Amino acid sequence: VSRQAVSKWEMAQTIPDLERILQMGELFGVTTDYLLKDELEDEEFTDSPAPSPLKRVSVEEANRYLAQRDRASLRIAFATFLCILSVIPLLLLGAASEVEAWGISETVAGAVGLLTLICIVTAAVAVFLYCGFQNQPYSYLENGEGFELEYGVRGIVLERQKSNRSNYVKYNVFATCICILSPIPLILAAFTQREFLTVVMLTVTLLIAGLGVMLFIVAGVRQAAIQRLLREGEFSPEKSTTKNKLKERLESLFWALLVAGYLGWSFLSGDWHITWVVFPIGAVLNAALEAILDLVTESKKG
Repeated sequence: VSRQAVSKWEMAQTIPDLERILQMGELFGVTTDYLLKDELEDEEFTDSPAPSPLKRVSVEEANRYLAQRDRASLRIAFATFLCILSVIPLLLLGAASEVEAWGISETVAGAVGLLTLICIVTAAVAVFLYCGFQNQPYSYLENGEGFELEYGVRGIVLERQKSNRSNYVKYNVFATCICILSPIPLILAAFTQREFLTVVMLTVTLLIAGLGVMLFIVAGVRQAAIQRLLREGEFSPEKSTTKNKLKERLESLFWALLVAGYLGWSFLSGDWHITWVVFPIGAVLNAALEAILDLVTESKKG
């Protein structure tokens, strides 16, 4: 509260609202009568409240968690960018093998490209695992287990949310624009009807789209950390945890089947330069699956 509010209360010009009075009574362990009645000069203490079974989050712990998620957002975004980049060597080598003057066989191009893909994906998985281990001390926040914020923590997190709001909006706007504009190099190259140039422009499209995805992830991870502490949005108590767990399991199953289908199709057909289309199609289908799940959940609630 402001100093002016305290001064006005001392001069009997105003009194705090009921919520503030209850918070102060709990904080100092005194009755509300002692706070409000001038004739009570002796302190009237309340009984000590029973210890809460919920884990209490202090200011220091909340700040450490937010700082950790800020660092993790950059690492997760970089690892995701690596996953997007992993197919580029395979695409370029596959296209180069079609150019006779370069003398690269399809077997060598496929082997080198696939090994490069595996190495890059391995590095990305290592980053994901490292972020997971770093986040283990805060698993009770991530898993939605019972916790409560100590006095003053919510106000600090709300200020953080307010200051982060502009960056969250900017990142999402820039990321959306980048993803929409990313196919332009590929579209321009398609008019030339030159296969190798088209593949090169496809890799440029992937790079541009990857930058947009990075911005989405950085903004999303940081916003989600704040919402977890405040228990707002998807992490509010009103939201069904069963629904969130179901969504996570369905998404994991969906992407596992998609990757298995991609690898199976690619190995059987050898058309690595074409089979990559399953991933953008899969992204659209995944969004549709989430929308259907939300509609089903809302209809059941109705």
